[in-house]
Amino acid sequence: MRRTKIFARLCTIALAASALTAGSATAQTIALTGVRLIDGRGGAPVDDATIVIANGRIVAAGKVAVPAGAERHDYRGRTVIPGLVSDHSHVGQVSGTETGAKNYTRANIVAQLAQYRRYGVTTVTALGNNGPAFVGIRADAHAGRIDGADLFGVMQGIGVPNGAPPQAMLKVGPDQLFRPSTPEEARRAVAMMAAEKTDLVKLWLDDFGGSVPVKMSPAIYRAVIAEAHARGLRVAAHIHDLADAEAIVAAGADIIAHGIRDTPVPPAFVATLKAKGIWYIATLQLDEATFAWADRAPWTQTPFARAALSPALAQQVDDPAWRAKILADPKTADARKSLAMNLRNLKTLYDAGVKIGFGTDSGASAVRVPGIAEHRELALMVKAGLTPAQALRVATAAGADLLGLRDRGVIVAGTRADLLVVDGDPSRSIADVDKVVETWVAGRAAPF
Repeated sequence: MRRTKIFARLCTIALAASALTAGSATAQTIALTGVRLIDGRGGAPVDDATIVIANGRIVAAGKVAVPAGAERHDYRGRTVIPGLVSDHSHVGQVSGTETGAKNYTRANIVAQLAQYRRYGVTTVTALGNNGPAFVGIRADAHAGRIDGADLFGVMQGIGVPNGAPPQAMLKVGPDQLFRPSTPEEARRAVAMMAAEKTDLVKLWLDDFGGSVPVKMSPAIYRAVIAEAHARGLRVAAHIHDLADAEAIVAAGADIIAHGIRDTPVPPAFVATLKAKGIWYIATLQLDEATFAWADRAPWTQTPFARAALSPALAQQVDDPAWRAKILADPKTADARKSLAMNLRNLKTLYDAGVKIGFGTDSGASAVRVPGIAEHRELALMVKAGLTPAQALRVATAAGADLLGLRDRGVIVAGTRADLLVVDGDPSRSIADVDKVVETWVAGRAAPF
């Protein structure tokens, strides 16, 4: 019942948004011809296809005729895929290399949504640490009044007094996070988030590798989950280790917001995730970003990646002293191990048929760069053993499915014209997804 309610509410939001964006999108019918079409549904690409767009939506796609009077765009040699849908990102937490509440401004968030969109991430879920400004920005994004990615998300989220998420790391404001100390306080926090029309509820369960003294108590997270479900809201849980994942799934959480990174997932737990329909978001790039910029990994040196860096961040990652400090930090070695285990577990879970969402924790720290992180997540999924086509489907159709959105994630008649246009064929080589030509949001195109 609760999933039916949340799906209905998200669909209502999406339909309202599409009605508003239709007015701002051009009424001219546009036909993208000669494309290689990857429609997000998992089938083989369709060569020499046509995509017809009008009023911000797909009219037809595939081997279809060009309507009389349509404005033609010859995209021969190019591939069109649905815009990427992130189920776990953040906005307004970082500016340059600095993290903190001072960055939670409309101007900063709008700029970040523009960067996500530039890199083909057309829907972003800001999974917690959001302040009051989020409500208005989300409404404007839904209505097409922001020239960037559409925006969904969790409002403040539920943390732990003197625990996760570490305040010294995030420096969030008092209006960006709840830290309840009793079940009653937890229920009130969820009620406040529901009143703000949060799209999901998030809680932070673990102790960040022992860096904080306490974890969230079972009494608190059970109260959060029960109250959220009573209000038709699903719960995403921040975890790192298997034991915490098992505990929170047993308590009724709906989404595991990070990959399990301490040990291989056992068959019994894999079966539980599948049987309960729990979504799993690996966030592979979270750990890779910890060391890749300091390693000067080849992808970090490409113009595609460098174009996403602020001047301050570019200066930081080019600083030999900064790189040496990162590489000497014991947490960097831990991140390498975590990534290796995360890759292994993702492949196990995907092959078993567990629902896999798409997210990176981009925007939560300076080195988790909006847009770039999502492209790296695709490459890492392929490294884990998924095919390029499978990875692309996770990042599009599955990403939308996790949010309960049926108006995006695929390129079929009636859906939003949220598109990523690239050179080459990313269904054969995932590296081709980095060859961005332009992106479309609700029928509005912008060059890379």
